Amino acid sequence: MPIDQRLIDEARKARENAVAPFSKFKVGAALRTTTGKIFHGCNVENCTYGLTVCAERVALLSALAAGERSFDSIVVITQSEEPSTPCGPCRQLMWEFCGDIDIALTNLEGKRVDYKLSTLFPNPFYFSLE
Repeated sequence: MPIDQRLIDEARKARENAVAPFSKFKVGAALRTTTGKIFHGCNVENCTYGLTVCAERVALLSALAAGERSFDSIVVITQSEEPSTPCGPCRQLMWEFCGDIDIALTNLEGKRVDYKLSTLFPNPFYFSLE
């Protein structure tokens, strides 16, 4: 299913809940399952910064906690001039739990760049017990 305006709007709505008192850099994410359910995420900062959680991870962990295991796309929205890419830990978790999903990065002015996760994360760490 292609990324549509609804998914972008959901990410924008999620961004409104961001807790970013230190950086003032609010991020929203909307992760869609293959059945069409949408899970929201926003960044939540902590004064140590090390305990800050990114919007992408909040959306993914919410979906996993709800029992979802199959995803097709995620939108990430920021207020930056250029759309911001997910950090390394977010890319790794998305790879492990979402595979090569579609990613739309956008800003509040509507500038958008689309990727496959494999383009942003071409050599992920992978380990299998099988």
